Amino acid sequence: MLRQSNTAVQPPRETTASHANISGAVQDWDKLRIFSAVADAGSFTHAGDVLRLSQSAISRQISALEESLNTSLFHRHARGLVLTEQGEVLYRSVRDMIQNLNAAESLIAETKERPEGQLRITTTTGLGSTWLAPRMNEFIELYPGIQVSLLISDSDLDLTLREADVAIRLTEPTQPDLVRRQLMKIHTHVYASPDYLKHNGIPKTPDELGEHRIIAFAEEKMPPAFDNMNWILDALPTTRLSPRLSVNSVYGIFRAVRSGIGLAALPDYMTADTDLVRVLPELEGPERSSYFVYPEALRKSARVTAFREFLLKKIPETTF
Repeated sequence: MLRQSNTAVQPPRETTASHANISGAVQDWDKLRIFSAVADAGSFTHAGDVLRLSQSAISRQISALEESLNTSLFHRHARGLVLTEQGEVLYRSVRDMIQNLNAAESLIAETKERPEGQLRITTTTGLGSTWLAPRMNEFIELYPGIQVSLLISDSDLDLTLREADVAIRLTEPTQPDLVRRQLMKIHTHVYASPDYLKHNGIPKTPDELGEHRIIAFAEEKMPPAFDNMNWILDALPTTRLSPRLSVNSVYGIFRAVRSGIGLAALPDYMTADTDLVRVLPELEGPERSSYFVYPEALRKSARVTAFREFLLKKIPETTF
């Protein structure tokens, strides 16, 4: 979202909308919803794509909102829209309203006899694609009233802004308003495909790793969740191995290993349902903890509780 420019602003006495005008504006939720989308998108065109409205329709709604508030909410620039000081104030208020409405919807849903409503789950690409997604069918069968959205990303979505409801994280969150529970310890070992080992042989000692093609995590801007993924490069006591292929995704490394390119360190949960072969089993990477995380506002959510209990049931069935 494009935020306020560095241009000087006028004194609040001359530019701030009156309380009566604001009270009247907040009664028109559609305009505020459109305003929030425009502020997030930075342009009428992009907001129109999100809301499926024409650019002219959105422009009219914003103009009407500005007229009712008797103030400008955006600076119009060739590169897009930038919130004015008053626009920033309104945007923060609207964002809070959206969060409160989402929380209210969640609480209303929890009054039902069985968990119902939307549950947005986020986790890393590797864990989400290889372990969680294949197990979601059982959860959906158990709770037909819950509509699940699985948001897979190696960047942490902001749970406090309700970008997702719950998360499985590979680093412990630091925000004080997030509830966290440790789920499992994750272990990593060296794996290769049967086809690769058939054509290149099986290394019998760590010293032989230098004779093999190594796949590693690209170290440029490595996310904190994967800061220990390249331990295989330091498996030799005197020499650091050089990877033949670097990939900026654990899931990408997993697919490269399955295709027979070379050896790589992978979390054990990624290989549980595959034919990948663990080599040099005495080599093990640093242990990492994972956490189930959700906002304090959802502590009593039946949907969150149902998913947490489901995870705690499925985890013992897998070697992590």
